[in-house]
Amino acid sequence: MLNKVNGILVGDDGLPRPAWAAADPMLREYYDTEWGLPVRDEQGLYERISLEAFQAGLSWATILRKRPAFRAAFRDFQPDIVAAYTDADVQRLLLDAGIVRNRLKIRAAITNAQATIALRPDGGLVDFVWQFKPDTTPEPTALDHIPTTSAESIALSKALRKRGFAFVGPTTMYALMEAIGMVDTHLLDSHRRGSSGVWPR
Repeated sequence: MLNKVNGILVGDDGLPRPAWAAADPMLREYYDTEWGLPVRDEQGLYERISLEAFQAGLSWATILRKRPAFRAAFRDFQPDIVAAYTDADVQRLLLDAGIVRNRLKIRAAITNAQATIALRPDGGLVDFVWQFKPDTTPEPTALDHIPTTSAESIALSKALRKRGFAFVGPTTMYALMEAIGMVDTHLLDSHRRGSSGVWPR
């Protein structure tokens, strides 16, 4: 049953979730098992940055449905492999109907793989991104209380761009921060609130 005040829907399992994560089984599985949990390995974080970039202007459901094809196209998002992609690989990917065929986003994935490798001597992508974790996290009681940017996402965006990354705007980086547990934007009434272990309930 949907609570129209805060956008929470109680599923047939009795668990409260935001409406966007309650209907589609794929989104429900993603919300329950993955979204908002910490990602602290280079390959996993590079994948998330890449997928968030491909998502720009599209729905997350679209990207999630295409994720198996993205993983095949980008060799499980191994930075060392993607960094070596050539113009021929770009052309090949532009013909791959399983992914989002956007030349700029495909090139950004390659550029960001190269930038990820370049960060390794300075501590690596994971430490670089996680240093922008804020001191506090939002405590939303309704979907329209959830921010789309923050001072930290703006700073992270600028820092990544300075290190050669592309398609890492402040809104995209805030979505990344939500997805990897750097902030907890689960609604206070959601069964997932505080489940990351990064923030208290």
